[in-house]
Amino acid sequence: MKRILSVVLAVVALGALAFSAEKIKAGFIYVGPIGDYGWSHAHDVARRIVDEKFDWLETVYVESVPEGEVETYIDQLVRQGCNVIFTTSFGFMDGTLAAAQRYPNVIFAHASGFKRWANMATYMADFYQVYYLNGLMAGALTKTGKIGYVAAFPIPEVKRHINAFTIGVRTVNPNAEVHVRWIYEWFNPAAAKEATEALIAEGCDVFAFTEDSPTVVQVAAEKGLPSFGHYSPMYDFAPDYVVSGQIVHWEKIYEDFLVKIHEGLYTNKNLAHVDYWWLLAQGAVEVGAKPGMVINPKYEEALKAKKVNVPGLGEVSVYDLVFIRLNQMADPGITYDPFQGPVYDRKGQLVVPEGMWLSYDSLITMEWAVAGVVGPWPGEP
Repeated sequence: MKRILSVVLAVVALGALAFSAEKIKAGFIYVGPIGDYGWSHAHDVARRIVDEKFDWLETVYVESVPEGEVETYIDQLVRQGCNVIFTTSFGFMDGTLAAAQRYPNVIFAHASGFKRWANMATYMADFYQVYYLNGLMAGALTKTGKIGYVAAFPIPEVKRHINAFTIGVRTVNPNAEVHVRWIYEWFNPAAAKEATEALIAEGCDVFAFTEDSPTVVQVAAEKGLPSFGHYSPMYDFAPDYVVSGQIVHWEKIYEDFLVKIHEGLYTNKNLAHVDYWWLLAQGAVEVGAKPGMVINPKYEEALKAKKVNVPGLGEVSVYDLVFIRLNQMADPGITYDPFQGPVYDRKGQLVVPEGMWLSYDSLITMEWAVAGVVGPWPGEP
């Protein structure tokens, strides 16, 4: 019996070794152009990082793919010999699932979604913690009490980010409002410009956004107004006006996922429960105007001058509060969450009771708007 078991283990080991020696050809499908300097650009930066790091990895990509046509492009990548395919937009979810069922020998991973299969994982480097930190700063810097937010599509991810940002804003400025304009595009600089100008006309004087270009930063800077970068470091587009921002490190997830495939830990049979939800603690996201610059030095004095009373902390400056919360959320133990109760929606209903945190499922399916959000909110309960 021992001899049979040792033979079986040897065969398994040889199988794992053989798999680890294989070349992986990974295809990436982007919803926008890689020159957008936002979501698709950030995914492609990560692709290049892992491509250069591993000699057993070859990567290819397709950009500006309409969400309804993802299966056509998956078919093309399979014909090109890709045995791993990453689809990087929420709207690619159902098409990716259909393709995973059609190509059971190919490994798939879908960014930002929630549907999985034996050969299809999901992954997300999420910004809600970082948006909250940006919101703390925005609330301290607004003079009008109106903060503008240019938003792409009203999906749970974007709603989660706006809500976390608004919670941060109202932590330091309880009467401030976040005015939202939806443009229904991931990448449309003209629409982003128009929305920003409209928000300025309404009296908004600080800006955040979800649109894959630096347009909002540039338009706000032309009026001398501060803003927060999105997805990629945007400090260089307006060094005097980019306060901070959200920076993603998709390479952290791609490296982990691809290495585990290469080592035989992930296969086309065991991905139904593989879901990456990586945040500050995993190094998948960073707060800053550019890497290593959490807060633009030009705004440090103003943030140090603004004081706020915080339960459990007493009176602290917004500058110090940013770093206190950053350390609490970046710690693997995570001792603070932006959606820590009590949290009310904008209809006055208690959504998160005192002492409670939102669950993962509640975060990824969020539809309600937090108190302080102003503007249309499609899908609001």
